Amino acid sequence: MKILVDADACPVKDIIVDIAKKFALEVFMVTDASHILFYPEENVHVITVDQGADSADLAIANRTQQGDLCITADYGLATLILAKKAIVLHPNGFFYTPENIDRMLFERHLSRAMRRQKKGRSGHIRKRTKEDDASFLAVFEKAIKQSIF
Repeated sequence: MKILVDADACPVKDIIVDIAKKFALEVFMVTDASHILFYPEENVHVITVDQGADSADLAIANRTQQGDLCITADYGLATLILAKKAIVLHPNGFFYTPENIDRMLFERHLSRAMRRQKKGRSGHIRKRTKEDDASFLAVFEKAIKQSIF
């Protein structure tokens, strides 16, 4: 199993690196050329792709195999990864599943339609908390333990 991270805006990169090191797992941080990442850890590989709407997503999807673990906040990428029979986690600490991904995609579609009509939420995004990080950590470790033990 390898870990693939949609790293452009991932808020839990450090947690991922720490836990992957603990379990001796390889991590592939995929980012586009507008971001600069460096990790001295031998198990962490940074893959930089061209800038483009879906460049990082396609690079992740192309590298993912059955049984891998992917971390992304992108519902479209999560759909591609699930189709490959890999595990997908959101940085907020929940699993994407075949049972919940259709609802998420539909809600995303509705939100976009409302934004185009200038309706809907104010756009305020809640600040990330230590509880969010703890939630991700618990689910991330659970996913790894279930996959390798």
